Amino acid sequence: MLLLEVISGERLAKPERGKMRVHKISNVNKALDFIASKGVKLVSIGAEEIVDGNVKMTLGMIWTIILRFAIQDISVEETSAKEGLLLWCQRKTAPYKNVNIQNFHISWKDGLGFCALIHRHRPELIDYGKLRKDDPLTNLNTAFDVAEKYLDIPKMLDAEDIIGTLRPDEKAIMTYVSCYYHAFSGAQKAETAANRICKVLAVNQENEQLMEDYEKLASDLLEWIRRTIPWLENRAPENTMQAMQQKLEDFRDYRRLHKPPKVQEKCQLEINFNTLQTKLRLSNRPAFMPSEGKMVSDINNAWAGLEQAEKGYEEWLLNEIRRLERLDHLAEKFRQKASIHESWTDGKEAMLQQKDYETATLSEIKALLKKHEAFESDLAAHQDRVEQIAAIAQELNELDYYDSPSVNARCQKICDQWDNLGALTQKRREALERTEKLLETIDQLYLEYAKRAAPFNNWMEGAMEDLQDTFIVHTIEEIQGLTTAHEQFKATLPDADKERQAILGIHNEVSKIVQTYHVNMAGTNPYTTITPHEINGKWEHVRQLVPRRDQALMEEHARQQQNERLRKQFGAQANVIGPWIQTKMEEIGRISIEMHGTLEDQLNHLRQYEKSIVNYKPKIDQLEGDHQLIQEALIFDNKHTNYTMEHIRVGWEQLLTTIARTINEVENQILTRDAKGISQEQMNEFRASFNHFDRDHSGTLGPEEFKACLISLGYDIGNDAQKKTGMMDCEDFRACLISMGYNMGEAEFARIMSIVDPNRMGVVTFQAFIDFMSRETADTDTADQVMASFKILAGDKNYITVDELRRELPPDQAEYCIARMAPYNGRDAVPGALDYMSFSTALYGESDL
Repeated sequence: MLLLEVISGERLAKPERGKMRVHKISNVNKALDFIASKGVKLVSIGAEEIVDGNVKMTLGMIWTIILRFAIQDISVEETSAKEGLLLWCQRKTAPYKNVNIQNFHISWKDGLGFCALIHRHRPELIDYGKLRKDDPLTNLNTAFDVAEKYLDIPKMLDAEDIIGTLRPDEKAIMTYVSCYYHAFSGAQKAETAANRICKVLAVNQENEQLMEDYEKLASDLLEWIRRTIPWLENRAPENTMQAMQQKLEDFRDYRRLHKPPKVQEKCQLEINFNTLQTKLRLSNRPAFMPSEGKMVSDINNAWAGLEQAEKGYEEWLLNEIRRLERLDHLAEKFRQKASIHESWTDGKEAMLQQKDYETATLSEIKALLKKHEAFESDLAAHQDRVEQIAAIAQELNELDYYDSPSVNARCQKICDQWDNLGALTQKRREALERTEKLLETIDQLYLEYAKRAAPFNNWMEGAMEDLQDTFIVHTIEEIQGLTTAHEQFKATLPDADKERQAILGIHNEVSKIVQTYHVNMAGTNPYTTITPHEINGKWEHVRQLVPRRDQALMEEHARQQQNERLRKQFGAQANVIGPWIQTKMEEIGRISIEMHGTLEDQLNHLRQYEKSIVNYKPKIDQLEGDHQLIQEALIFDNKHTNYTMEHIRVGWEQLLTTIARTINEVENQILTRDAKGISQEQMNEFRASFNHFDRDHSGTLGPEEFKACLISLGYDIGNDAQKKTGMMDCEDFRACLISMGYNMGEAEFARIMSIVDPNRMGVVTFQAFIDFMSRETADTDTADQVMASFKILAGDKNYITVDELRRELPPDQAEYCIARMAPYNGRDAVPGALDYMSFSTALYGESDL
């Protein structure tokens, strides 16, 4: 009855002998009612069992009372009472040797656990170093005696019973240990303060590591860009097509092998930067400002410069290949024409310098004069070839041909020889005209033969030159034009054959006259060196060259057909892939602003979307292969598509970057929601308001749009304290504000903009918007709270010592504080005192650390 009076706090009636049992049951019921009023559930325990002396029921009720009033209120890091008490014991005894608390029975048999708890809080009461694990009886009695004498904890347990029992009673030890917890509850405040400091320091250390990782990754990427751009800007030309083809192959290797990993690094750098900024905002830290020149915008600018240099380098390579191809063609054409001309001029100077007319007869002089006229006609016919040779040499010089000196020397030699031939021709004509009056006999037939044979011979030489001339075309239309011209040339061959027969007929007529009249002509035509044999030989050569030309044109026509197939193949794929990329970009933009499902649903949707995009990569690679075939075939234009490989590459890289950035934004929103305790309904409301004012669907809000969005959510930015207003239509609300003469405080809005736009970009992202709204509604650690925690650890002093830090904090975080805390210089300072106040403000960017 005494126990029940203590529990219920009421004076129970003392039963009389006759009514003893009834009064006992009444008294017990009053105690049980009181216990039930305190929220204790007593199952199958009635007053009759207690009065009748049911030991099992009585002990069960006592344990329930102990659990409710001595143990249940114990809570460590939101755990249950038993788990919290066990966690408290583990933490307090962690630094002690030979102590490993895992339960409330056998872990306490050696007595070291009880001694460690006492020594941790009252080290002057027990000399822990002298205790031995193999002497549990001494350890237990020492702990029980000290606890009873100095801590007012009654000796509830018997040391010999604990040692002699295989598994000590868990409830008894748990009850006894709870007395230690309550006795040392005053020290719990210091532990809570230490936990808060550990949490803050851990966040700070993690953020510092993320900052170092960002700086290193940014430095490496910028260094690679700085090394690559000079290579892309090197425009040193090569002299041969092979060397330029090697440069083009090196550029393709750069595109395939070296650049893609750097694209991934750039994307990862942006993701790391956004994640770091989100964590800093969530931990109430100032925004991270990278070193000068290492901002994300700086890296984007450097990357844009790289792509600009890359585009210019590719254009230069293709132009150089075209130039060298043109140069090779012109050089070969120059050599052919020069060889033909040099072959024709061979011996002409010696012929023009002969003095044969001095001893010739009149008929011979006439013949020499006619022959000279025919030579002049032939010389005039070759004037065009000389001009063509000079024009080709000039073009080679203008295109900076590497062997221009030898070309110029050969051209100059031909021009000098041509001028000399002109002078010698004029000189010989004057000599023949002086003797023309003495020579009147002329063979008209030979003269006619010479006049007709010379142009025909020149025509055949021109035909042979044209039939052997190299050609370069880039389209089917161009090769069809050459084929048409060749067909037109073949159509003139019958007429040319008739002319040949006519010329040979003149020679045959001369031969007939010589045979008939026995004329002594020495077997040669005095007016020309062109013989019927030469005409027939050249004619036969022309006939042989015609089918060769046909074959060359057919082969080129087949090559151009293959090139056209390549163009159509590339165009068909590009016309599908280009719109596909644009469509995916638009769909990602819609997904990022829609509010279907939870954030986790959106994240899963985006990751599935990312997987489908990555699975599309083989089609991009196939298009790259077709593009390589087109470049190898030297195809420079494609009328079947407006998309170039460069457009496709840039679009693909932007698509990968956009999906990765969008996934990162959703992950940061989830991180913000979980850290700040924002509900899904609040997130949907924030997203709906943000989307409403994001009229251009850019994913960002301008300052005025942001201000209107805050007002629509009931956030009043005025000169007074914040006030909540009702929701209404945006236009109606704006009109209402104007009609009431309401004016937002510019200073307050400027403060908010400095929070959501620390880099002063002039726009507010949805992540920054969520961070701001969550900050307004959530409770986060502040510098004042950390300062108050340090003050608890320091025992209400204005400074803290090294020993106190090492005693209350984990070793790594204690050393972190010691290395960064400034010495305390106040009047009450002691040797080795540290200033925890300046350290706390520095953690939150309010002063320098």
